[in-house]
Amino acid sequence: MWVTGSAAMAGGRRCETAGFSLLELMAALAIAGLVMALAVPSTLRMYENIRYRQAVRDVVTLFASARYEALHSGRAQAVEVDPRERSVRFADTVKVLPASVAMTVHSASELNRGGVGVIRFYAEGGASGGGVDITSANGAGVSITVDWLLGSVTQETYAAR
Repeated sequence: MWVTGSAAMAGGRRCETAGFSLLELMAALAIAGLVMALAVPSTLRMYENIRYRQAVRDVVTLFASARYEALHSGRAQAVEVDPRERSVRFADTVKVLPASVAMTVHSASELNRGGVGVIRFYAEGGASGGGVDITSANGAGVSITVDWLLGSVTQETYAAR
């Protein structure tokens, strides 16, 4: 008769002092260590990728909000982009991008203020034009463009340069 689990046979009787041997515990810990060694770096990369994608969504959302507010209120609205601080500001909303991403702004030089790029959305639907390039740590990125004629906001990915 084969007995598995916590009961073991000792001379035909059940022995209540069954358990795992030191070798079995060491093997289980070694396997758990290998799984962790493989999972942790992958999880960190996934977390950075999530933060990068959220940064792109934040910038696109602020541009779209400024465009909507300009059309709705009948007044021009400005979005300020500071590449040194990796921040984007519209009205009272400030989004700071993670340190793992780089940001470049392209905007009309007449509107810029001391290193801060300004993209303005006008009440009739147009914009001053420009855009923001957001580059991830691996070199790939997204180019967010604001069309000067229609004020539309588009994004296009690019591979590592």
